[in-house]
Formats: sequence, structure tokens, C-alpha cells
Amino acid sequence: MKKESMFQLLKFTLFSISAGIIQVASFTVFNELLHWRYWPGYLTSLVLSIVWNFTFNRRFTFKSAANVPIAMAKLFGFYAVFTPLSTWLGHVAETGGINDYVILAVTMLSNFILEFLFSKWIIYRNQENTREIHKQ
Repeated sequence: MKKESMFQLLKFTLFSISAGIIQVASFTVFNELLHWRYWPGYLTSLVLSIVWNFTFNRRFTFKSAANVPIAMAKLFGFYAVFTPLSTWLGHVAETGGINDYVILAVTMLSNFILEFLFSKWIIYRNQENTREIHKQ
């Protein structure tokens, strides 16, 4: 892997950790305090983390000037497949007796790997490092 790609993976990882904190914290509130079922809590916490992660990775990891609505539409396409599948599989696992936090951890790890690859090769392909840095 190229040095630049490794650095991108590191930044993506750090931003994903921060998004993961948001996802776990909000999921915990929905699960423990509000007593939501798995899928609505997971879905709401996932959306919060997606918006956070997209914003920071577009600007700092991929440094892209790509059209935001187009980039978001591509990411929406990814999540149009990932979200129903992961929500359904999470629901199946929960009803099968698997701990909610184990399900969440496996889902988040899958999301991290797949979203990095999708961002790098689909969303920002040929559009990395196109954002002009403005000095003040």
C-alpha cells in the first residue's frame, strides 16, 4: 500500500473512531435509557455517525472538492444496501439471543472496512486531494 493510502487509512480510522464513539454513545442512550428495540436504536445512531464521518473524511482524509450532493448520493447508495442488510441481520441476531453490543461491534467493524474501500474507490476516485486549502 502506498504511503499516502496508509496515511489516509490512519486518518479514516481516527475519524471513524470518533464517529464510533458517537454511534455507541447514542446507541447506549437509546438502548439503556429509552429502552428502544435494537433496530431503531441502531438505525438512528448509525445515521448520526454517518453524517459526522462523511463531513470529516471528505474534508481531511480525502481532501476532496467533489460535489457534495453527488458524493452524498454515492454514500447514500452504499448505505441503501448496507443499512437494510445490517439492520435485518442485527435484528435476526438479537432475536437469536446474541448480545446487542456484540452485534453492534461486528456491524461497526464491517461498516468501517467497507466504507473506507467504497469511499476510496467509488466516492472519491480521481477526486482526492482536489480541495484547495485556504490560508488565512
